[in-house]
Amino acid sequence: MRRGMAILTVVCGLLLAATGAGAAVPEATLLPSGRAVAPPSAPPAVRAMIEAGNRIRHRPYRWGGGHRDWRSRGYDCSGSVSYVMHAAGLLESPLDSTGFMRWGGGGGGQWVRVYANREHVFAVIAGLRWDTSMTTEDDGDGPGWSEEMRSGRGFRLRHPLGVEGAIPLSR
Repeated sequence: MRRGMAILTVVCGLLLAATGAGAAVPEATLLPSGRAVAPPSAPPAVRAMIEAGNRIRHRPYRWGGGHRDWRSRGYDCSGSVSYVMHAAGLLESPLDSTGFMRWGGGGGGQWVRVYANREHVFAVIAGLRWDTSMTTEDDGDGPGWSEEMRSGRGFRLRHPLGVEGAIPLSR
């Protein structure tokens, strides 16, 4: 029985390697300017998320920002995550952090992971953290990118469904 399980494990591993499943996802690049650049192999939805994040990365933090209108003077954590998911064609209307706790699928996705709790939400997109706190350009205010990860402890891990087939919105 053990030998049969060992053979099955090896066969499954070979199949995963042959299909590319489980392969590491290429990471986005964070430029010294604070702008992110998507990897060339990223799906269009992921590229759209990164472009959208770059558009609002210097906007100030504003509680409730991005919830009444996609174009806002400032964004809060959930408004900024909603903005990039909307640009990717994955979200029709903004969610607050509690809404993101139930959104999409459970666990982490291959290209995108969303961390949400009742007080905060942030995303990791192609290996870069999109957040309104503790970012590379952190002046204590507003959305931005970071290569530094933060603890996911106390957050519910979610992922958007259909990233590979999503049709991004035009600018």
